[in-house]
Amino acid sequence: MLLPKDRLTPLLEHLQTPSVRLYVPAQAGGKTTRFALYEPHITTAFHLVNTALPPKDLLFPQTQKMYRYGFDEAGVPYIDPIHDADEVIVFGLRPCDMASIECMDAVFLTKGYVDEFYAPRRERLLAVAIGCTAPAKTCFCDSMGGDANEAPQADIQLNETVDGAAWVVRANTAKGTDALASWSAYLLEEAPGETAPAPAPAPAPAPAPAPASATPAPTPAPAPAPASASATPAPTPASAAPHTPEIKQTACTLRVDMTGVKEKLDALYEHELWERIAKKCVTCGTCTYVCPTCHCFDIGQENRMREGERFRSWDSCMFSNYTLMAGHHNPRADKMPRVRQRFLHKLCFFEDRYGRSLCVGCGRCVEQCPVALDITELIDEIGRITPSASPSAPAPASTPAPASAPAPAPTTSAPSAAPLTPPPAKEA
Repeated sequence: MLLPKDRLTPLLEHLQTPSVRLYVPAQAGGKTTRFALYEPHITTAFHLVNTALPPKDLLFPQTQKMYRYGFDEAGVPYIDPIHDADEVIVFGLRPCDMASIECMDAVFLTKGYVDEFYAPRRERLLAVAIGCTAPAKTCFCDSMGGDANEAPQADIQLNETVDGAAWVVRANTAKGTDALASWSAYLLEEAPGETAPAPAPAPAPAPAPAPASATPAPTPAPAPAPASASATPAPTPASAAPHTPEIKQTACTLRVDMTGVKEKLDALYEHELWERIAKKCVTCGTCTYVCPTCHCFDIGQENRMREGERFRSWDSCMFSNYTLMAGHHNPRADKMPRVRQRFLHKLCFFEDRYGRSLCVGCGRCVEQCPVALDITELIDEIGRITPSASPSAPAPASTPAPASAPAPAPTTSAPSAAPLTPPPAKEA
């Protein structure tokens, strides 16, 4: 099926109803781009590779009321959960953003835990993904196990045709199949040579005599010989339609090699590179707020006389108060442990628990970090580190461990790189 681009606006107006909230990539005040509620005169931004802000707040709001509590007129205490999930369509997700939703699903819906505030929002979400045609210079999703062209877990997938006039549309899930039934008036099921988008809805072309160019053989007469080439009596536009138009394919130009990175990080907890990286970081938290997979939160409350509300709001592992405990103990009071925690969680710890990296390669943190602290450069540096012993075995006691070893050079022959595992004597 094809969605001509001149039918996109009528389709969006059709999808936006009083019972459904439709979100699209848009310019939302100033220069900020995000997924905004669709309105007739909104400035949509489907041309963007990625919005500046990710769509995670549609499932995991920046501030979310959890429940109300208080005393009723009889003085009896009560607690009322707040579940405000509506039917939502997110139209225009990029494959990396769809991958980020899969990561959030793993956190909030698996391992024996189902978050009662995330689950209903996820259940009522219809995800419509659009494959990329020209990734940004900061995109590296295909190095992180993704594909800039495809989002297999999206309910509906759109890919632009090579002529740029339409999108090829297909459903990936049962929910997507059901949704496409209401799109039929805006879709074409014609062969690529017949896709002249009409302003009026046209679900499918009316049966018509087959054009001579549609068949390789010019003889339309029913003869025994042509019968072997096709089991159907005569080619028609309907039989020509299954020929899928060619779609644009692309790949990221920024690439990293994740081979062995997780295994190396298992032994790099005390490596000197964390101190060096931390010196550059200003712990502003920008990376965590623009990241589509960061999900740290804090819980607060607001009291008003005999009633109050409990809410959760985004927090950041880059902030010193995030790990502050009662009694003022803080296991990550200094900057270095916080910086280390962020990258180890993305590239190592999350994979230990969920079997995949928490970084989807969207490039938002690379693009928006004010001091250009680039996760792809960190991955490259980790890849260059060579262990002085077997990567899976601790370093022997005789292995030298210079405390002031410089950063590992790009060449693997540099003997000054710090060992992956500190010697037992130093550890003690």
